[in-house]
Amino acid sequence: MFLKPYQTLLKALGPSQWWPGDTAFEVMVGAILTQNTSWRNVEKAIHRLKSLQALRPKKMHLMPHPDLAEAIRSSGYFNQKARTLHNYLDWYSSYSYSPSLLLRKKASRAEPIRKELLSIKGIGPETADSILCYALELPVFVVDAYTHRWLARYDSAAARASAGSYDLLKNMVQSDFQAHLAPDSLVQHFNEFHALIVRLGNAYCKKQNPLCPDCPLRRECENALA
Repeated sequence: MFLKPYQTLLKALGPSQWWPGDTAFEVMVGAILTQNTSWRNVEKAIHRLKSLQALRPKKMHLMPHPDLAEAIRSSGYFNQKARTLHNYLDWYSSYSYSPSLLLRKKASRAEPIRKELLSIKGIGPETADSILCYALELPVFVVDAYTHRWLARYDSAAARASAGSYDLLKNMVQSDFQAHLAPDSLVQHFNEFHALIVRLGNAYCKKQNPLCPDCPLRRECENALA
């Protein structure tokens, strides 16, 4: 049931080209900084880190906590996020700050890496899966508040089946895509579907006063058809 809205959104909105970032590490940092804030605020923090030449894992790892916190102030919760970044870098350093070494040691399997990511204080399921999907390019779908909001309006039965569970909804999407799409294309499609849902939530499926008459999914969404 998820393939149809995905195809409709892709046709209507076009490719998202998400996640922005020049390196895998920049994507990792962005995934941590975007917690509980807008992407605009993250961009300011990323720009500041670049201006300090601190968007390199070894250099960031050595930054004193107050300096790192100040550099990412625009992202909000900056003290907490600075601690999370240092916690993350403690772990990442065990793989020599190398995505290729990490993937090689874990045989490019998402679950063992996800388990380690979730053991890092400050890293939750959405952040872990964002790193897996966008930075490490593994076939993992990212669920967020936009996903739950959209599904509750689009298909109430599916929303009830997911029971508000992050992992259950993630597995529902992944199973549907895996049943219909080529395995070597899943990374691209999971990436794109998540990005399209975020765009949908920002432009149409808003938390308050959704713009259902203009929504690309208006002909198939329960809420729009009601």
